Amino acid sequence: MTQMEIHTPTRNERRGYKVDVSRGQRIGRVSSEWFSRPADERYLSLTDLHNSVKLRSERSKTRIVESELIRVEASRDDPERLRLMLPDAPAPVAPTHWSFGQLASLVGAPATYLRQLPAPLAAINLQHGLLNRRAEQVKMLEIENGRLELRAVTGPDYGRIFDEELIAAVQKIAGNGTGDTRWKIPGVLDWSTGIYNPNVDISNATTTLYASDRDVFVFLVDDLNPIEAGKLPDGSPDVFFRGFYCWNSEVGARTLGIASFYLRAVCQNRCLWGVQDFQEIIIRHSKYAASRFALEAEPALIQFAESSPMPFVNGIKASRERVVARDDEDRQSFLRKRGFSKADTTKIIDAVLSEEGHPPASIFDFVQGITRVARDKPHQDVRLEMEGKAKKLLDLAA
Repeated sequence: MTQMEIHTPTRNERRGYKVDVSRGQRIGRVSSEWFSRPADERYLSLTDLHNSVKLRSERSKTRIVESELIRVEASRDDPERLRLMLPDAPAPVAPTHWSFGQLASLVGAPATYLRQLPAPLAAINLQHGLLNRRAEQVKMLEIENGRLELRAVTGPDYGRIFDEELIAAVQKIAGNGTGDTRWKIPGVLDWSTGIYNPNVDISNATTTLYASDRDVFVFLVDDLNPIEAGKLPDGSPDVFFRGFYCWNSEVGARTLGIASFYLRAVCQNRCLWGVQDFQEIIIRHSKYAASRFALEAEPALIQFAESSPMPFVNGIKASRERVVARDDEDRQSFLRKRGFSKADTTKIIDAVLSEEGHPPASIFDFVQGITRVARDKPHQDVRLEMEGKAKKLLDLAA
């Protein structure tokens, strides 16, 4: 294999980079976000996204109250809307759709059922639940939004990390996220040519910067600096790019997390193709979540952004050079000893033969075959198990 080569960014590159997306994993997490986000949750720059979530956090206030002191009423002006009377609150607080569900969960009542009831009857049920359960402290997140709204209801030890803190950390390495640094909103794969074009216009249709009233999600790539890690069967370079995505919810809708990886392309539907070396950090919003974010997640993101790709490239090189099977018997034995069924063993060998032009011999060959067969598995648990075995093989070669 040739030595690693990091190409100089070429912004006027019209053709882009030829990639082989039949290799590696396909990850649909970003695509799921892309499909589900309405127009008002899509942002065209990290600056706009950060300004929005920062303003939201500046208008928010946390309050800890005893659950038995919460009073639930139906509004006189709007009998279909509930409001809460909280100790020391300057005005009644209106629960959002999300916080209403959290409040219902707190008292053990089904939120879907309560939403179908007239507001006065729903208020009676919630009040009964609050008064007839063991009193405990509840952490409320309120926001002044023309009226006082309740954004979240959590336990007193909920370790809130505000969305603007995560976006500010991303901005330290990615700036505006539009190409002012090496990290940017991704380009698009042209399926008809197999060419990935990193230079596409940023619009609501292409952006990967999202925020709703309950969460944020950001996906960026370093796709103007492709990394060559070996050759394809036709002799052309096997090109990778670095990428990461991160997410958070300051109202308890999801964890905080950061995933980093190497990938070969991003398609129009924002699926990630040819992914390898996927790493993930997940932080639950427990009591010490803020400390873990400061000491673990943010430094890990910065380290990945600034680190050399050499360990990844050397790992690919080692896996290509380490031959573990020289004949059909070796190939069968290698896979069966690692828990693959007879049927999957045949499919893996056939996949490598079809795509690489030769039967699997090196660890790299087997990893490509395993991830290719895993991609066709209908059940996620089976797919993840096979991809996990592939990753262990790469670790074995390192």
